[in-house]
Amino acid sequence: MDASRPQADEHDGEDLPLGVLLFIAARAMESANMEGLARAGFTDMTLAQARIAARIEPGGSRVSQLAEAAQVTKQTAAFLVEQLERAGYVERVPDPTDRRASLVKIAARGHAAREAVLPALAEAEAQWLAHIGPERMAQLRETLTLLREVTDPYLDGRNPRQ
Repeated sequence: MDASRPQADEHDGEDLPLGVLLFIAARAMESANMEGLARAGFTDMTLAQARIAARIEPGGSRVSQLAEAAQVTKQTAAFLVEQLERAGYVERVPDPTDRRASLVKIAARGHAAREAVLPALAEAEAQWLAHIGPERMAQLRETLTLLREVTDPYLDGRNPRQ
């Protein structure tokens, strides 16, 4: 037995539910994202804030949409948006379709943060590629892309509330 490798047990991955395995992989990418932010000096953004910021559409999003997409309460989303706004990552602008509402948009500092994490995310993907190989990596990407059709209620601008 190889002493450098932990002994397989009931949680070696084969018996874990698929959702848990997907969560572990997603958590690893979130960690790479947060490490990339920290390396680039964006140390004031929390994981909760990053999860909200990642869901902001290019044209802007309402707080209620962000709450729904992030599966948090509207109060939580509003609180996180306020923090992001104070830190300069986002800005609120009038919603052109409804004068009473505002949209949350990525501000210049937010765009800089998004650019800053790209090398860390590329590095994480490169590690996965080295571990599973190009064919499996391509299959993983293709499979997850196909699954979006049945798992992503926001695909192609869909709104699950409509």
